Amino acid sequence: MTEQSKFPKDFLWGSASAAYQVEGAWDEDGKGPSVWDEFVRIPGKTFKGTNGDLAVDHFHRYQEDIALMKEQGLKAYRFSVAWTRIFPEGRGEVNQAGLDFYIHLVDELIENGIEPVLTLYHWDLPQALQEEYQGWESRKVIEDFVNYAAVLFEAFRGKVHYWVSLNEQNIFIQMGYMLALHPPGVVDQKRMYQANHIANLANASVINKFHEMQMPGKIGPSFAYTPNYAIDSNPENVLAAENAEDLMAHYWMDVYAWGEYPIAIMKFLEKQGIAPTIEDGDMELLRSAKPDFMGVNYYQTATNAFNPIDGVGQGKMNTTGKKGSSEESGVPGMYKKVANPFVDRTNWDWEIDPTGIHIALRRITSRYRLPILITENGLGEYDKITADNEIHDDYRIKYLKDHVAAIGDAIEEGCDVLGYCTWSYTDLLSWLNGYQKRYGFVYVDQDETQEGSLKRYKKDSYYWYQRVITTNGANLD
Repeated sequence: MTEQSKFPKDFLWGSASAAYQVEGAWDEDGKGPSVWDEFVRIPGKTFKGTNGDLAVDHFHRYQEDIALMKEQGLKAYRFSVAWTRIFPEGRGEVNQAGLDFYIHLVDELIENGIEPVLTLYHWDLPQALQEEYQGWESRKVIEDFVNYAAVLFEAFRGKVHYWVSLNEQNIFIQMGYMLALHPPGVVDQKRMYQANHIANLANASVINKFHEMQMPGKIGPSFAYTPNYAIDSNPENVLAAENAEDLMAHYWMDVYAWGEYPIAIMKFLEKQGIAPTIEDGDMELLRSAKPDFMGVNYYQTATNAFNPIDGVGQGKMNTTGKKGSSEESGVPGMYKKVANPFVDRTNWDWEIDPTGIHIALRRITSRYRLPILITENGLGEYDKITADNEIHDDYRIKYLKDHVAAIGDAIEEGCDVLGYCTWSYTDLLSWLNGYQKRYGFVYVDQDETQEGSLKRYKKDSYYWYQRVITTNGANLD
């Protein structure tokens, strides 16, 4: 460790992916269909009809990808397991061929000195469970999820030391049940809050199972945290920001850390007639589950203003990459999101705010007193490859450099940060945005025609991160 580094000597400099977005091989080796395998076939749901059937073919090229990770010096690689590779129907007999893929992947990572960070659930629910009992809307999913997780706990005992239970529950629930932009494509807030409550119970049950099995290592959820600001010091706008933070952040993290829903928000949901049904024993279960860390996916902040009862509701998201095309949105009577004049935005209208990650780490540390694992942070942009197969992504280097510097400042102030996983390692399928929105250190020759060569090329950011890792974050230039 260099003298001037703010980062602990065992800091996990990592990067990340998700099964559906990179693997491809969507029906190979006995894998069953997930809700995403079906959802992408609905016309108009994804950018130019792109899907993950092939994605970037990590399933067949994982050794090549891990060789690139090793050369870069990567300390950790966060990936997700596709539930339907292990249980094609969501339960029943283990599909050994599917499990073997992940055994080979984990062994290859360990052999190359890379710490595997395993995400149990990154949005690809078995389609069979969606059809049988509507997935997250039924308490039956709890037993099936715990059963699936226990198989992986046993398979990777002593090999995987960092586990993520649910990835971005706040996103897959809201996108799936409020905006209809993700499976199951529903607009029904009552169902949304009920499915969310059941997902909380499943998350708690899996964390308890992990600890009951006396697994060596740590487990926690990954939360997509967007810290909320007030547009100014007008008390009405400050209250709107408090409402937004309670409704969009504390409503999940308070449950993860303490097993409690925020009081003001439950009152609000009850008045609206959309509060979840809480059965006997539910709150005891939520309170009993203690995560070992809080996983944080940080991309942006949100700035808020007063929103009257007859004010704006859900506006349109920018999924096209045309800057300035997103619409104002909010919750009537609670808050509305407004443009922050002090920060820039990406082509997808995501606010670029490195100080926001510093604020996020401080808030979580102060409120929950938990270690933090940054499980995602990155910049999605249009990358161009030159005739010499070079990718000059200086904008990504600046984004990552500023965020890493802010993390270092938070660590100096006492925040316990275990590691930093960028999103993403290679370019990948960006759910709704196809292959045009690139995040990786490694450029993949793939686009919306889905007929690319899939060749891998190192971007300038690849070499930048290599130097950051070598100096343990001391040299960010």
